[in-house]
Amino acid sequence: MRVLTWNLWWRFGPWQERRKAILTVLRDLRPDVVGLQEAWDDGTENLAHRLADELGMTCAWAASRAPQRWQRRLGDPTIAFGNAVLSRWPVLDQEVAQLPAGPDDDGRLALYTRLGHPAHPVPFFTTHLTSDVDASAVRCAQVAALARFVATRRTGTDFPPVITGDFNAWPDSDEVRLFGGYRTAPAVPGQVFLDAWEYADPAQPSATWDPANPYLAGYHGPGVRIDYIHVGPPGPGGLGHVESVRRTGDRAVNGVWPSDHAAVLAELSAAAGPVAN
Repeated sequence: MRVLTWNLWWRFGPWQERRKAILTVLRDLRPDVVGLQEAWDDGTENLAHRLADELGMTCAWAASRAPQRWQRRLGDPTIAFGNAVLSRWPVLDQEVAQLPAGPDDDGRLALYTRLGHPAHPVPFFTTHLTSDVDASAVRCAQVAALARFVATRRTGTDFPPVITGDFNAWPDSDEVRLFGGYRTAPAVPGQVFLDAWEYADPAQPSATWDPANPYLAGYHGPGVRIDYIHVGPPGPGGLGHVESVRRTGDRAVNGVWPSDHAAVLAELSAAAGPVAN
């Protein structure tokens, strides 16, 4: 199963040209499931639904309850902001969890979908945590809420939960370690999620927030990986095991960079192998 997570940078920059570049990348990669962040809706068109239609995929989309902070930056109070899931398989169920807010509520949420894979239903989630650099405590509260949300919706299938998103946090941060639960105590006792990048080639580039991207021209900090695919422990026979992972969406398409973020692409085992005795 080919899983992708990608923050699409809402309606900033040359968004119409970027939309074409995003579609080109997705067509070339042919993911089975995509978790999207910063997908927009202008009242007549929804980016996530348009991409799904172009790719022959199903779509679930959830709007932020408080997009005003983003709308002020864009200068347009009519454009909605949200998370989405695109899937090759039917969306059997979906639900939204509102995440805890900091002093300036910008409506962060987690979107759950149960995907109708023909062999094993897949509990799939995507989220987008608060972006303030000094808001680690808020993100810790958000990942704790996310972990509880996953815990109550992961049952009824052998496939482990898959959680994607822009966590806006470094891999060794308190919030990422708390959510993973294997480098510190987990947010939900007994529940751990493996960062798929643990399986990456150490020599490959990892930064999804990368100063090499021209949209980050005013950013003078280091490159860092802030976008993640997390997977629960494999099911019977290694079901859901991470087979490979890499960065993608990290270069121009016909002269246009698709987003200010690079994407992360992981291959998960969709078939169970022999179970060891």
